[in-house]
Amino acid sequence: MGERLDSLQSPRIAVLLPCYNEEAAISATVRGFREALPSAIVYVYDNNSRDGTREIAAEAGAVVRSERQQGKGHVVRRMFADVDADVYVMADGDLTYDPKAAPDMVEMLLVEQLDMVVGTRKHEAKDAYRGGHVIGNKLFTGLLAGLFGRSFTDIFSGYRVFSRRFVKSFPVLSSGFEIETEISVHALELRMPVGEVETAYGARPEGSQSKLSTYSDGWRILKTIATLYRIERPVLFYGSIGAFLLALAIVLSIPLVITYLNTGLVPRFPTAILITGMTIIAVLCFFAGLILDTVTRGRREVRRLAYLSFAAPERL
Repeated sequence: MGERLDSLQSPRIAVLLPCYNEEAAISATVRGFREALPSAIVYVYDNNSRDGTREIAAEAGAVVRSERQQGKGHVVRRMFADVDADVYVMADGDLTYDPKAAPDMVEMLLVEQLDMVVGTRKHEAKDAYRGGHVIGNKLFTGLLAGLFGRSFTDIFSGYRVFSRRFVKSFPVLSSGFEIETEISVHALELRMPVGEVETAYGARPEGSQSKLSTYSDGWRILKTIATLYRIERPVLFYGSIGAFLLALAIVLSIPLVITYLNTGLVPRFPTAILITGMTIIAVLCFFAGLILDTVTRGRREVRRLAYLSFAAPERL
């Protein structure tokens, strides 16, 4: 496949590697991608590393740049803004993703005219993927499918290939590891053509440590999904709150209605006032959802136009 890319007028390919304290693996990672994609430029974006990541990456042949704001989301925002290419390959600098899979992912993107190809992780090494992360990935993937109608096999994979129009139309808002969730939702909401390729996922080399925190990062991802659902599905989000309040108000009102029909009196005025307030809030929620849905539709149209303003990748 690599020969096929070389034999044609190859698109400009950029390999983007966000890094934080990855001196144990960055050299092999850079060399692996340079061998897999000889025509590509490998960029290493250092995120305040306190070891020799920058120097080692430069010695391995990468273009080294820095992002001072701590967090993967900040690094991705900087990479997408700075680097100009036709195809973007994003991976981690810890050698867990297989660089040899990159040519096939790039070919799929170009041949099928896609905007994103996700490298779904297949792990055989026991230390490659913690059990809690496997369960969490499945739960969040199912949650995303339930909220947005469809999803990906592996929404947290950091191994992805993008078209130029995806990268330049993506308004990165996340600051940390929840960036993969935001990327997935962006593709789903704009109904972009996407694909998946199963890739090997290995354990980190000796001396390299994971930056993930199972519970704190999981909580941040859950909040990100909830926030994106509120923004992208305001009718369902606020409508659900309104429906819950209205149902609760109806349940509370039943004893009052029965008492009124039997005696003609409403003895529990505080409950009646509470029911009235809940009903008003429920109605306001319904109307807020409708108004915000109009705003969301306008934002989506603007994003779609920005996305379409960039040319699609040339087909092989």
